[in-house]
Amino acid sequence: MSFASEVRKKVSPLSLIRMKQKGEKIVCLTAYDGLSAALYGDLVDVLLVGDSVGMVRHLAPHTNQVDMSMMMFHVQSVVRACPSSLIVADMPFGSLEISDEQAIENALSFIRAGADAVKIEGGQGRAHTIHKIVSAGIPVMGHVGMQPQQTLMSKSFRSVGRTDEEIATFRGDLTAVREAGAFAIVVEAVTNQAMDGMSERESCPLIGIGAGASCDGQILVAEDMLGCHHKVPKFVRRYGNLRDMVRDAVTRYGEDVRSSNFPLDDESYS
Repeated sequence: MSFASEVRKKVSPLSLIRMKQKGEKIVCLTAYDGLSAALYGDLVDVLLVGDSVGMVRHLAPHTNQVDMSMMMFHVQSVVRACPSSLIVADMPFGSLEISDEQAIENALSFIRAGADAVKIEGGQGRAHTIHKIVSAGIPVMGHVGMQPQQTLMSKSFRSVGRTDEEIATFRGDLTAVREAGAFAIVVEAVTNQAMDGMSERESCPLIGIGAGASCDGQILVAEDMLGCHHKVPKFVRRYGNLRDMVRDAVTRYGEDVRSSNFPLDDESYS
């Protein structure tokens, strides 16, 4: 097992485009705080400060309860810890719905805080806003397929691309977001049938989460792949069992405290 140790060049939006052109897969994970970013930020190409922080860290029932102030707090923490990865900030629900001016100002707030780009959910209906933000000089990563912010009415998370109509809509969304100026697009919970040929067709990198192996890169919620939760989506592969490790360590610590086996003399000041 090897770990990145040398100082690497800063990853930029252009870096991802060049990686796609070279056929190099793009590795992405979420990070919500400085500790996480410091632990593994240099091992990945992209750190997404996702609005999923509301559900993963704050136990909110939906990402739509996340606002700009919460996102800003987490973005600033991640930025302080990992200067080399491309840091992307999620535009939370309500941050761009009122007007183009509101959307641009909120996106600028993330850039001023140190983020390298923002991520915006939505397809053809969001292309105008993406274009406006890109025109203001702010790099935008798109997000199509299953869009968590848009599930407020249905209360369900389901894959996209089960019917010919869904496939046509999804592919139209991809094209619209790319033409609006997105440098990369997250593709979430999309069937293999809908994804067939899309990475070859689209010039910008497609970052999959539950969208198959044909994508130009992959992203997961770090806590899911590290094994922090009992239940995870179908598309998650666990690479660790952090939940059991933490609970075991805390259990042993508690036993040592209760039995006066901690602290020992060499753990005390004389």
